[in-house]
Amino acid sequence: MYTLRSRSIPLNTDYDVIVVGGGPSGCTAAAAAARTGAKTLLLEATGSLGGMGTSGLVPAWCPFSDKERIIYRGLAETVFERSKALSPHVAPTDVDWVPIDPEGLKRIYDDLMQEYGVTVLFNTFLCDVDAENGEVHAIVTANKAGFTAYSAKTYIDCTGDGDLAVWAGARYEFEEDGEPMPSTLCFILSNVDLYAYLYHPKYGHRNGGIHPNNKKSFTHLLPNDDRFPEILDTHLCNNIIGPNTVGFNAGHLFGLDSTDPKSVSEVMMRGRRIAKQYRDALATYFPEAFGNAYLVATAPVMGVRESRRIAGDYKLTVEDYVTKADFPDEICRNSYYLDVHYTLEEAKLAAVGKIDGEKRDARYGPGESHGIPYRALLPQGVKNVIVSGRSISCDKRIQGSVRVMPVCLTMGEAAGVTAAFAANANGDVHAVDTDKLRETLRENGAYFH
Repeated sequence: MYTLRSRSIPLNTDYDVIVVGGGPSGCTAAAAAARTGAKTLLLEATGSLGGMGTSGLVPAWCPFSDKERIIYRGLAETVFERSKALSPHVAPTDVDWVPIDPEGLKRIYDDLMQEYGVTVLFNTFLCDVDAENGEVHAIVTANKAGFTAYSAKTYIDCTGDGDLAVWAGARYEFEEDGEPMPSTLCFILSNVDLYAYLYHPKYGHRNGGIHPNNKKSFTHLLPNDDRFPEILDTHLCNNIIGPNTVGFNAGHLFGLDSTDPKSVSEVMMRGRRIAKQYRDALATYFPEAFGNAYLVATAPVMGVRESRRIAGDYKLTVEDYVTKADFPDEICRNSYYLDVHYTLEEAKLAAVGKIDGEKRDARYGPGESHGIPYRALLPQGVKNVIVSGRSISCDKRIQGSVRVMPVCLTMGEAAGVTAAFAANANGDVHAVDTDKLRETLRENGAYFH
């Protein structure tokens, strides 16, 4: 152990609400808190907002509809429509699997923060949490100014890993029933022949594409091709994101613990090797489209699907998904399927038909959805912290559904409104009037039963 010399850390008490993490959930949380009247600070560890849609280079939004209507509304729909308007190749009526322009989306989130008067600090890390008897008194951050402590009335944990809540004493689940879902380091290829990409008779997007759902796709050959040893399974999602430019959510990185810096560092390096091998594999198998393709970028942020899940006042379960559950305190609806990615061993079994993928990845019919209750965002025993994003209180299977960006956007807005309400009272996020919360969300365009 090493003990630092005794010294004081500057304390800032200027803010009512502090949001840690500037991904989709953090952005709508901060905007909603500020819109509701709270002086709000948003802390982001990277140099841009947006998380997976920007720094993570995820090339498309998961569906915004329940196959009948847009159900992720309010600030979520605002962000989505502004993002869609940046892509001339996207039809105005498209609502599902819409491509993302990552640079444009960064500006959209910047503008949203400025529109509502949120203070943003980039390149700022959460280092410690000062909590006692289930109440956070201050958090400690680090950036180019050194260490700074911030004290607010309420806090919103949008770190993705539940860092703030866990360091404040919240219980959580992680790897309790096997290894977490694999991660992915997304990437972008430019100088792609889009005519071949779209219309090639065997692999063209209009003829089944290179996605593994196309049984003719060469992606099924890659795990057994010794020329590309880092490609271990068939995962190969892709979208046109700009002129002659295709974004890829492809390849799986198994064994990542996103709460372990050493694990993250090793997997980031492996992810960059995988991206290069995908470029070479695409050029080899589909030279008409990718023969001259150029690997222009790998994501600076790892695409983590699963890590800690807090123990909340309510635990959302797969049974809630199956029964299309309604809740008196529900803050949004969700219709995304149970997208639980295979472990490596499961992927091998699925490839030979020993896992029923359709049964595992349950999907809703048109108009079907389930509610997400406000209680699932509340860490048990922690008074003034709300958790929003993939680390809410839920079981492993339904987490595969509620972890994606449209859902996170809607949860974040609810968290921001609640944090502002609690900041005007005694800071207790468990005591908020959920009828008033739901009324406020509805007034701002939210959709729930």
